[in-house]
Amino acid sequence: MKIKNLPLDERPVEKVFSCGKYALSNTELIAVLLGSGMKDKSAIELAENVLSANGGLRGLSELESEDLMKIPGIGPKRAASIVCALELGRRVATAPKERKQKLRDPGSMAEYFMEDMRYLKKEFFKVLLLNVKMEVIGQETVSVGELSGAPVHPRETFEPAIRKGAAAVCFVHNHPSGDPKPSKDDLDITRRLVECGDILGIRVVDHIIIGDGIYTSLRRDGYII
Repeated sequence: MKIKNLPLDERPVEKVFSCGKYALSNTELIAVLLGSGMKDKSAIELAENVLSANGGLRGLSELESEDLMKIPGIGPKRAASIVCALELGRRVATAPKERKQKLRDPGSMAEYFMEDMRYLKKEFFKVLLLNVKMEVIGQETVSVGELSGAPVHPRETFEPAIRKGAAAVCFVHNHPSGDPKPSKDDLDITRRLVECGDILGIRVVDHIIIGDGIYTSLRRDGYII
């Protein structure tokens, strides 16, 4: 049966988004790499042939592109996709673990963003994602506004933290004027975000406002307890 004739929730690509990559079998993962099948074989059937060519997944990792091209339906492009995917997986598995940067105080958090944000002509609102050890696991831009502000909604603001399993967050935004003094809107949205964080179990460690070489920490100034 061709993949397009399968129910949506059984098609490999759709399954990645509905159930997650872990739900796919080895055959389905290879079918995604292949992209399509042949006139008389679906991508699933072709993937089964690839997987059984040298005794399963372990044997597949030992094949070169020339070996794969001996399988009917596997040309240079498909062979290259498979061997490159396997090589990428090998490199990920053997890559040394990078040391995460720890940010424990307002000064280090402000320094982390200062040079990137102090000269921006629009207001950017970012969220810094931290694990339980206060190590940086990522950062994302939540919104971009104009000279006087950027729209901030709790749902979009906490979405990256939920998606990446952050234990804590620090909010950071810049004032294009260069003056990091918090506005009433800054204080109101911070209060709302702290309340949302309490409900979600994600600690808001600070809200840093970046100016021109100077910054304001709303926790240090007593606005976050």
